[in-house]
Amino acid sequence: MTTTTQVRNDGLLRFALKLDGVGSAGLGVVALVMNDLPTGLPNGLVVGLSVFLLAYGAGVFLLGMKPIRPLVAVVVVGNVLWVVDSFLTAFAGWFPVTGLGVFLIVAQAVGVMGFITLQVLGLRRSA
Repeated sequence: MTTTTQVRNDGLLRFALKLDGVGSAGLGVVALVMNDLPTGLPNGLVVGLSVFLLAYGAGVFLLGMKPIRPLVAVVVVGNVLWVVDSFLTAFAGWFPVTGLGVFLIVAQAVGVMGFITLQVLGLRRSA
C-alpha cells in the first residue's frame, strides 16, 4: 500500500490557498506603499511585516498549485496565530494604535479568518 500526502479532490483548497497567497502579498504591497498612515504602529514593524507578507503570499500561492496536507496544516495554524496576534496588537496596548490602526488590523484579521474557514473546508472535502 502506498501512502501519499498530496491532497486529492482539492479544488476548494487550491482556491483558498491561492486566494490567501494573493491577499497576503497584496496586503504586503499596500502596507509598504501606505505605511505612512497614522496607525500607531512602528514603521519598522510595518515594513518588516510587509516583506514577510510578500514572501508568505508567494509561498502559499505556490502551495495552492499542488497542496500537501502537512504544509496546508502549517498554513492554517499560522493563520490562526496571525489572527490571535492581530487582536492582541489591536487591543492589548502593546503599541499606541489609533482608531484607524485598530480598524485596519481587525479588518485584515477578519479576512484571514475567511481564509482559515475556506482552507479547513477545503481540507475536509479533500480528505
